[in-house]
Amino acid sequence: MTNTDLKSSGGSDALRPLSEAAEEQQNNAQPFPVVAVRDLTKTYILGGKTRVPALQGVSLDIYPGEFVAIMGPSGSGKSTFMNLVGCLDRPTSGKYWLVGNLVSHLSSDKLAGIRSRLIGFVFQGFNLLGRATALNNVTLPMVYAGLSRREREKRAHKVLQLVGLADRVAHKPLELSGGEQQRVAIARALINGPVLLLADEPTGNLDSHTSVEIMGVLQELNEQGLTVILVTHDPNIARFARRQVTFLDGRVVRDDPVINHRSAQEEWAALANIAAVESSTLKEVTL
Repeated sequence: MTNTDLKSSGGSDALRPLSEAAEEQQNNAQPFPVVAVRDLTKTYILGGKTRVPALQGVSLDIYPGEFVAIMGPSGSGKSTFMNLVGCLDRPTSGKYWLVGNLVSHLSSDKLAGIRSRLIGFVFQGFNLLGRATALNNVTLPMVYAGLSRREREKRAHKVLQLVGLADRVAHKPLELSGGEQQRVAIARALINGPVLLLADEPTGNLDSHTSVEIMGVLQELNEQGLTVILVTHDPNIARFARRQVTFLDGRVVRDDPVINHRSAQEEWAALANIAAVESSTLKEVTL
């Protein structure tokens, strides 16, 4: 499916199987985007009279395996864009295709189904259940999927291992560091095998060292083929992505590749070396 096809396609309320979409991707020389929006607008009505345009004619493609940072000041439209891409809301006008399927005007129930199967969410506030273990927090999205408890826990163990928490499955949020809590949230977002991961200010509650740690997890997932959209106001965090899209007044004003790309793995290794040197120096001083 080409961009021209996306513009002219009327689409259907019936979502094609993901396997069919993946097969079409493999058969095409140029894959269709994971996310494609055309002339997307969103207008909020305040007090029954005042019209507030949050998005104004946004057109954008995000392809499989991309790592895109969405930037912009408060009120720029970046959060509204994420809500629409995440199928949490519907646009006022325009069209949105997710993995080649027109989803912009589906019913709330159908959008909920798409969210649970195709999209993973990571938020600034972790949103973990305080009395539940890491394992139970991660299995939560599968409760209504008809899977047995054994299968749910098997999958949860796998994704927790993927994010480096194999030895923390029985810990509750208050027994985990901020970085570990965000790793649990990432594992929960991965549990249903999404084609798209949306991360909204995932390092907003973390210190600089832990932020590098979490961005390393996202970069590693992206290197394994997962498409990642990162919403952030921090230009330093945006440099962990490969592409940066900047919003202003509800419009895309810049769309550029990240030239000085940051590698979280390299930075984390450098931080570990510094810590080792400081520890060695401290031991020498105390002897």
